[in-house]
Amino acid sequence: MAQLIRIGNSQGIRIPKPLIEQAMLEGKELSLEVAKGGGLLIRPLNKPRAGWAEQIQDTLQNCSAEAPDQEWLDASLTEDDWRWE
Repeated sequence: MAQLIRIGNSQGIRIPKPLIEQAMLEGKELSLEVAKGGGLLIRPLNKPRAGWAEQIQDTLQNCSAEAPDQEWLDASLTEDDWRWE
């Protein structure tokens, strides 16, 4: 069971550790919403693109680009002596 406690001029909620672990809330920033029909919905704040920039930088640094195949890049797109047979 969770309990409201006084924190300065506000109130906080004391949630038992097993509930925090089960809901995977440990150390996460939380989103609070008033639920339909009353009550409070507490869930981890969803940041869909969190960490993307770092992952892209890591990928770019860890991947070595191969040199392009110059033979194919320099090849003529049309040849006059070629025919369907």
